[in-house]
Amino acid sequence: MLDLTGKNALVTGIANNRSIAWGIAQQLHKAGANLGITYLSDEKGKMEKKVAELVEPLNPTLFLPCNVQNDEEIKTTFETIQDKWGSLDILIHCLAFAQKDDLSGDFSQTSREGFRTALEVSTYSLVQLAGAAKPLMTSGGSIVTLTYLGSIRAIPNYNVMGVAKAGLEASVRYLASELGSANIRVNAISAGPIRTLASSAVGGILDMIHHVEEVAPLRRTVTQTEVGNAAAFLCSDLASGITGQVLYVDAGYEIMGM
Repeated sequence: MLDLTGKNALVTGIANNRSIAWGIAQQLHKAGANLGITYLSDEKGKMEKKVAELVEPLNPTLFLPCNVQNDEEIKTTFETIQDKWGSLDILIHCLAFAQKDDLSGDFSQTSREGFRTALEVSTYSLVQLAGAAKPLMTSGGSIVTLTYLGSIRAIPNYNVMGVAKAGLEASVRYLASELGSANIRVNAISAGPIRTLASSAVGGILDMIHHVEEVAPLRRTVTQTEVGNAAAFLCSDLASGITGQVLYVDAGYEIMGM
């Protein structure tokens, strides 16, 4: 039985009720995990209010601002976890960003700043957060991140994000190698296309979803709940022997040749 009772889980990347991170948080809560939620702070506090109202039914015991481009906020987040919880068992990394102009057009015209931003937020942030989580995972733990098929195939209107996701998947393997001796497992879920705030920046996202629905073996795409279920599994003792892997939750689309 999948049981996360007594586990402390930090979930990043919830923006609204369409976020994959929201689907994951719901399933972790359902399995009994004690949740901490981070949000991207803004000057007017709109994001804080929106996310706070959304996650209220999950009764998170920690609710913290954490901009992964701000080292002080990362430090404060994990110091608070140390003070309030004492330890961390689960880290969910659902963070990705690229400038919209760098997702379309000629990939060779990607700006230096755009490339740096995409890799910093979408890739390096996993390395940062894993490094901060490591000393708190005193009894082992599970780190799960989100990737996409564009990491290994050229996907229209994905460009620099494909490179960022490829780097993310490589980071999963290197982190798994480093952290395994501490019984900390690191895995990625490659989800099929889902309508989220982040995916809305990808041109033709609806066409991509319709194509998956026509071609994937299950003749549909997946839901946030299905990705959440897979994440909960990877965070549980049922997946105790799995690390360094990319798990495709995409209705089987990844296996198709055409």
